[in-house]
Amino acid sequence: MPKGSPEFSRAACPAQGSPRFMPRATARAVQAALLGGFACCASLALSAPAHAQAAAQAPAARSYSIPAGPLDRALNSFAAISGVEFTADAALLQGRSSRGLSGIFTVDQGFAELLRGQELSAVRQGNGSYVLSKEVAARAATPAETTLATVKVTGTTVSATDLPASYAGGQVARGAKLGMLGNVDVMDAPFNVTAYTAQAIADQQAATVGDVLRNDPSVRFTTSDGHNAENITIRGFEVNSSELAFNGMYGMLPGAHVPTEFVERVEVFKGPAAMLSGIAPSGAVGGVVNVVTKRATEQDLTRLTTSYASMSHLSQAVDVGRRFGEEKRLGVRFNSSLGYGETAVEDQKKRDNFFALGMDYRGDRWKLEFDAYSTHQHQSNGSPLMVGFSTLGRVIDAPDPSKNALRGTYAHQRTDGAMLRGEAEITRNLTAYAALGTANYNYEGFLNGTRVVLRAVGDGSATGQTYNQAGYTRTTSGEAGLRANFGTGSVAHQMVLSLAEQRTTTGLASVNTSASYITNIYDPKVDPTIAGAHGAVARSADNVYSSVGLADTLNLLDDRVLLTGGLRSQRVRQRMASPKAYDESAITPMAGVVVKPFGPEVSLYANYIEGLSPGVTVGSTYANAGQTLEPYKTRQKEVGVKWEHGSFINTLSVFSILKPSTIETGSGTLKTLALDGKQKNEGVEWNVAGQITRQVRMLGGLAYTRGKVVRASSAANDGKKAPGVPAWTANLGSEWDLPWVSGLTLNARAVYTSAQYLDAANALQIPSWTRWDAGAAYALTAFGRPVALRFAVENLTDEHYWSGRFGEGFATLGSPRTFKLSASVDF
Repeated sequence: MPKGSPEFSRAACPAQGSPRFMPRATARAVQAALLGGFACCASLALSAPAHAQAAAQAPAARSYSIPAGPLDRALNSFAAISGVEFTADAALLQGRSSRGLSGIFTVDQGFAELLRGQELSAVRQGNGSYVLSKEVAARAATPAETTLATVKVTGTTVSATDLPASYAGGQVARGAKLGMLGNVDVMDAPFNVTAYTAQAIADQQAATVGDVLRNDPSVRFTTSDGHNAENITIRGFEVNSSELAFNGMYGMLPGAHVPTEFVERVEVFKGPAAMLSGIAPSGAVGGVVNVVTKRATEQDLTRLTTSYASMSHLSQAVDVGRRFGEEKRLGVRFNSSLGYGETAVEDQKKRDNFFALGMDYRGDRWKLEFDAYSTHQHQSNGSPLMVGFSTLGRVIDAPDPSKNALRGTYAHQRTDGAMLRGEAEITRNLTAYAALGTANYNYEGFLNGTRVVLRAVGDGSATGQTYNQAGYTRTTSGEAGLRANFGTGSVAHQMVLSLAEQRTTTGLASVNTSASYITNIYDPKVDPTIAGAHGAVARSADNVYSSVGLADTLNLLDDRVLLTGGLRSQRVRQRMASPKAYDESAITPMAGVVVKPFGPEVSLYANYIEGLSPGVTVGSTYANAGQTLEPYKTRQKEVGVKWEHGSFINTLSVFSILKPSTIETGSGTLKTLALDGKQKNEGVEWNVAGQITRQVRMLGGLAYTRGKVVRASSAANDGKKAPGVPAWTANLGSEWDLPWVSGLTLNARAVYTSAQYLDAANALQIPSWTRWDAGAAYALTAFGRPVALRFAVENLTDEHYWSGRFGEGFATLGSPRTFKLSASVDF
C-alpha cells in the first residue's frame, strides 16, 4: 500500500521554555509559523509535478517499519506486508541477520535494502513472485536455475525481548508483550491480544493513545471526546487513564493524554493481568494497555510533520533518529512537538508541547535502553460537557457537542518521566533483566466536575457547579528477573522469575466549589460561576505494591501444544495512618493452553487468570469517609480460536469475568459506600486484521457483552444489567490502495455502540449510536524526498450522540465532525 512512513503522525515542533499563558501576539506568531511549516511541506509535495508524475508511473511505494532481527523473519514480514509471494532456499538464510527497514520503498527497493551486504538478491519472476538467489549465481544462471530448490520462508517465532515484526498490511504486529512472559507470537498467546503499529498510528493521524484504541471493538470511552483525560473500558470494566503501562511498567506515563509522537506500538491485552504485570494502581481488571516506545532504526531519519485539526488547532513535530559507531550499536531517537489553537468546542483553546528522548545500546551479550519525556497540556476557556439525568428521571436528546457550556474553566497538567531498562545474557540459556523508572505528574484547575444535572422541566435547563482542584502523583517503579530456556526430555521450557515493586505517593488540595448556577445544554448563554482558588496541596496516600512471580511455558509436540502456568504473590500496603494504614497479601494464579491440531494456521486456546485490585479509600462525600475497603480478586475464564487465512488473522473468543462491586446505601449525609455483590461480564469477541487482497486491508471486529449484577444484598439491583456496558460494539475499518493512482489510499471506518444504562436501577438508558470516519493518504517522492499527505474526516455525518457513561450516572458526549490534515516530509 503506498503511503507515508510509519511514524508520520499528528504532532508539532518543539517547545522551548513555553510560557504557561501565551500572549495573543505570540499565539498569532506561532500560528503563522505553523501555517508556514504546513505550506512548506505541502509545496514541496505539489510544486514538482514532474517528480510526482514520475512517482505515479513507478511501481507502487508504501511505508514499512520492520525491526532488526533474523533475516528470514524480516523478509517474511516484508513479503507479507507488501502482499507478494516470496520463496527461498532455507540454507541461504540460516544464521543471517537483518538491520530492519524503515521508510517508503517499492517492493524492489525494499528487498534491495533488506539484502544489502548479504550477497543475495530477490529476483522477480514472470508471475510477480520473488525468489531469493545468490548475486553471483543470479547473473549467470538460466531461468530454470533461478527457481531450483526453493522453500517458502515461514517461521513466526517471536523473541521474548525483541520487537515483533509487523503482520500483513502493517497495521498490527505479529506479537505483543504479555507482562513477565515477554513478547509472544499472537498464535502462541493463550489470550486475546492486539498490538497496533506506528504505521497504523500515522495513517490514522492518531494524536493520542486514546485515538489508537478506537480501532478495538472491546474498548469504549468513559470521558467525553476532547476531555483532559482519556478513561476507557475494556470488556465493560473501567481502566483509568493513569493505568496504562509504559514498556511494561505502570505509573510511568503522562497523567493526561499520552501523545503518540514517541510510540512504536500500542498493545491491548484483554482480561485481568495482575499475575502477568502486577497490580494496577487503581485496580483495573478489564485489560491492560501497554505503550512501547520508538527506537532508532538502521536508516537515518529526520522528519517534519505539520498538522491541522478543526476548528483551528495547528501543530508541528520533528522526529530524528540516528545510530552511531562502526557497528551502529548506539541509537538515539528524539521526538518533539508543539500544538496551539482552538478545539472542537467553540472558543476553547488548547496548548500542548512534548519532547521525548529514547536511547539504546547493543552490547555483545547485553543491551541498555533509556527513555525520558516531558509533556505539558493546558486547555482554557471551556471543556466538553457531561450530563446527569437523576433529577429529570429520563434521557433527552444529546446537544451539539461543539457548544461551550463551561467557559472560563481551565486545566493545566504536566508530567515528567524517565526509565532505564537493561538485560544481560549470563549463559546461552539464561538472561537477567532489570528496569527502574520514575514519573512526576502535577495538575491544577477544573479537571473534574465538568458536568451539569438536568432540571425536572425537561427543556435542557440544568444546574451546575465548578470545582477548582490541584494535586500530584509521584511514582517509582522497578522490576528485575531471570528468563531461562531449558529442556526436560522432549519438552522445552521457558521459565521466568519476576520481582516488581511500585511506590505511589499522591497529594490533593482541598477543593473549592462554586455556588450553583443555571444553564441550558442546548443554548448555554449563561457562563458558569467559577470557583475560587483551591486549597494547599497535602499528601493524601502512600501506597506500595510489591510482588514476586514465577511462570513456565512448556512446548510439547513440536509447537503443537503450549502450556503456561504461573503464580504471583502480591502485597498491597497503605503506609499512611490517615485515612487508614493497611497491609494485605494475596496470591494470583494463571493457567493457559494453546493447541494447534491442524498446523500453525489454527490455534485453539483457553485461560484462567485472576486479577487483584487494591482497597478503595472512601471519598469525602460519604458518611464512612476515610474507610479503606478490602482488596479484592477478579477472575476470568476464556476460550477461543485464532486462525490465519491467507494474509489476515482472526481471533474469536468467549469470556466470563467476575468482579466485586461497590454500592451506595442511604442518602444525604448518611450515604455510605461499601462492597456489595459482584458484576459479571460475559461475552463473545471477534477481531480481524490484515490484507484481504493485495490492495485492501481490514482492521477491527465485533463484540457482544452481557454485563449484570449478581449476588447483590439489595434484591432490587440483583440481576440488573450493569451500567455502562453496551451489549453490542463494533469497529471496522478498511483501506484501499487505488490500483490506477500509485501512492493514493482511501480509508473508512464505522464505529457502533448499542444502548446502555446509566444507573444501577436500569431506569436511565442512552440510545445506540453509529459514527462514520473517512479519509485519504497520498505518498510520493518530490525532489528526492519522501512526502506523505493525509486527510481525514471524523464523525462524517456530524451526529450528536451520548457516547457513554462516566462516574455515577453521567452521560458523555461524542465529538462533533472534525477535519484532520497533515503533511510530512523526510529530509
